[in-house]
Amino acid sequence: MSTASENAHETTVTDPYFQSLFAERIGGANYGKGTEIYKFEKIKRAKRNAMAAHPDRKLLDFGIGENDSMADESVRNVMAAEINRVENRGYADNGVIEYKQAAARFMKRHFGVELNPATQINHCIGSKPAYAMLPACFINPGDITMMTVPGYPVAGTHTRYYGGEVYRLPLLAENDFLPDLDSVPEDIYRRTKMLVINYPNSPTGKTAPPEFFEKVVALAKEKQFIVVHDAAHIMLTFDGKPRSFLETPGALDVGVEAHSMSKGYDMIGWRMGFVCGHERIVSAFADVKDNSDSGQFIATQKAAAAALDDDSIPERINAKYRRRMQKLVETLRECGFQCEMPGGSYFLYVKSPSGTKSGESFAAAEDATRYLIEQFGIVTVPWDDAGSFLRFSVTYVAPTLAEEDALMAETKQRLGDAGLVW
Repeated sequence: MSTASENAHETTVTDPYFQSLFAERIGGANYGKGTEIYKFEKIKRAKRNAMAAHPDRKLLDFGIGENDSMADESVRNVMAAEINRVENRGYADNGVIEYKQAAARFMKRHFGVELNPATQINHCIGSKPAYAMLPACFINPGDITMMTVPGYPVAGTHTRYYGGEVYRLPLLAENDFLPDLDSVPEDIYRRTKMLVINYPNSPTGKTAPPEFFEKVVALAKEKQFIVVHDAAHIMLTFDGKPRSFLETPGALDVGVEAHSMSKGYDMIGWRMGFVCGHERIVSAFADVKDNSDSGQFIATQKAAAAALDDDSIPERINAKYRRRMQKLVETLRECGFQCEMPGGSYFLYVKSPSGTKSGESFAAAEDATRYLIEQFGIVTVPWDDAGSFLRFSVTYVAPTLAEEDALMAETKQRLGDAGLVW
C-alpha cells in the first residue's frame, strides 16, 4: 500500500535537465509553466462544457475559420493524375515554373499586374509560412514591424523572435477599420522595416479603397519601409471587383503580396500559396525559404496551377459565401445586432453585446462568447483588441440551401431567447 508521501512523490513534476535551455523568445526557463489560457482553447473548453451539459442540443458553430467544402473535383482529378507521374517525385525546392506561370496569369487576368514568373513570384506552403519567413529577410534587433490589430499575428510573432518589436495599428469602427497611419510617431517610422496589411481584412471584412493603398505606397517610399499585403481573402470580395495592392501605381517598388489557395479555392489543407511583387524581396524570401523547407509536393503545385487557371472555381465559392453572408446579416439584424454586409472575407465582425435583459453583464467580448456557447450553443470568436467585437464565420457545415435556412431559423430563435442588449 502506498503512503501519502509516496503518492505525493509520484505526482511531483520534475523539470527536464534542458528546462533552462529553452530560448527566451518562447519563455526561456519558464516555458511550459504558464497558466494563461489562450482564446481558442477557452472556446474549445466552452464547447466541451456546452456539449456535456446539453448533449441533445446541436452546436451552431460560427467560429470555424476554414472552408467547409472540398477542393473542386477538377482540381482533385489533376492531383490524382499528377501523383502517379515519376517526374513529380522529388524535392520542389523553390517551386515549379508551371505554378509560377499560372500565378502570373492569375495576377494579369484579375488585376492587370504584369509579373515575371521566374523572378517576381515564389510559391509558399500556404501563406502562413510566408509571414513567418519575411521578417527573417528584414528584421534585426530593435527594428519594427507595424501590424494592424485585430489580425493574423504570425509576422509579429517572428518579428519578436528576431529581436524586433511590433507596433500595433488598431482597426477602429470610427476609422472605417483602416489604420490611422497619420498618428504613427516619427520615431516609430524611423525604426520601421515592414508594414503588414490585410484587405479584404480578417476579421473586420473591410476592403481598402484605392486611395488607402496609394497612401501606403507614398508613405513606404517616404519613410523607407517595405509593405507586405496579406491577400488571402481577395477572391471573397463582395463590394466590387477584387483589388490587389500591387495594382496601385508604385506598389511594385515597395513590397510584395501573399496569396493563398485556401479561401478562394477551397484548398485549405493543401497548403499552397505564393508571394509576388518586387523581385529583390521575392528573391530574399526564396533564399530564406530555401533554408526552411524543400518545397511543396510538385503534384500539389500542378493541381493548384490548374485551379488558378479556372476562374469558375472562385466565382462559385464567392457566390456561396456571399449568399450565406446576406442571410446571416439579415438574421443578426432581426436579433438586435448592428451589422451590414462586409466588403469581403467570410467573416462578419459585429459589436459585442454588453449583457442580457435578464441581468447578465459582459465586461468583454470573451465573456459574451462563453455565455452564448455554454447557455445557447452558439459559437463565435471574440476580439477585444480594438473594442469588443464578435466574429461570425459563414463557413458552417450546411450542404443544402434548406439546411442553411434551417440554421438561420434556429440561430434567430436562440439569439432571441438570449435577450441580448448593447
